[in-house]
Amino acid sequence: GAAAALDWIAAELGKAGLKVSSQPFAMERQYELGSGTLKVGDKKLEVMPQWWMPEKQATFSLTATIAPLPAKPGEPPAKAVDRFVRVDLPFDRGAYLNDEHLGKIYQALGRNPAAVLLTIDHPSGEIFTYNVNQSNRAWQVPVILVAPKDRAVLDAAEKAGSEITVEIAGVYKGALSSRNVVARLDRGKDKWLVVSTPVTSWFTSTCERGPGIAGFLAMARLAAKRFTDVDVMLVATAGHEIGHGGMSQFMKRGAPRPKDTIAWAHFGASLACREQVAKAVLSSTSLAPLVDRTFAGIPATRLTGSQAGVGEMRDVQGAEFPNFFGMAGSHRTFHTPIDNLSLVDPALLVPMASAFADTIDGVLKGGR
Repeated sequence: GAAAALDWIAAELGKAGLKVSSQPFAMERQYELGSGTLKVGDKKLEVMPQWWMPEKQATFSLTATIAPLPAKPGEPPAKAVDRFVRVDLPFDRGAYLNDEHLGKIYQALGRNPAAVLLTIDHPSGEIFTYNVNQSNRAWQVPVILVAPKDRAVLDAAEKAGSEITVEIAGVYKGALSSRNVVARLDRGKDKWLVVSTPVTSWFTSTCERGPGIAGFLAMARLAAKRFTDVDVMLVATAGHEIGHGGMSQFMKRGAPRPKDTIAWAHFGASLACREQVAKAVLSSTSLAPLVDRTFAGIPATRLTGSQAGVGEMRDVQGAEFPNFFGMAGSHRTFHTPIDNLSLVDPALLVPMASAFADTIDGVLKGGR
């Protein structure tokens, strides 16, 4: 799916008149999930791991009961050798496990279970998963995501002492190859406008990724006639959800130098979705006055300077590009299996893309 999306984006960039190339790269590891099920009696649920799985248990089958928590508050939980333990986490609207979440998971792992059944209380009732970095260590035993809508099945099995069977089929792959798509209009101006968007993600993720890709391609189609006073570079990145691998590689070999970059525009997640959970307009301090004007009609939280390092904008900020702006957000089915086309709100696409284009115009006219 990701390869097909990148092929299509490359073709569209070519149609817009840009010189298109691929930037191959490899990430240190990826865990590819084939299937995940949980069975209790005649009930069968779809489940999936929270990355990273233990390498020796990339594929496994486990039948066990759930070890209960102490009956009395304050009592230390007993060890859970050869059994499941359960963890329930609140949904925090973030894209990564926070310190409180990690603390609860590691507390459960301290009981020496065979596996953890993790339910993240996402309002959709569906499985919700968090992004990871390549540097994150694997769990000591499998941590398996069970949807909130299926919590009652686990409650009944725990109360009855029923056996649960979890079967996961997956494989680890090292040095997994992917690519970024890079497009250029090199006019010899020695000053660059960079436009970026991530392409990969969990699940189908139509509203997480679709509006950003649409806006990104809109800037490409405008570049030849509207953004004429700069060299233009666009990059569509892969590897977002497992460590921003594509953006990291682009920063190392491909991105122009910060001092040669007049502005960097980034189209992040969930920019035109129904039932928005969070939406933010991001900008460097240098561009904040301009962005406040051009995005005045976009209802969103404003994050400036050090607060603006959200998603892959953190890579841009970390590389010390002085002038950047963009958007990021989440919506009701963000990072869940049911993020699909019905969540896209076409009425929000034009004003969002127009605000980006107007900001670029302002930068080129000296608006900062």
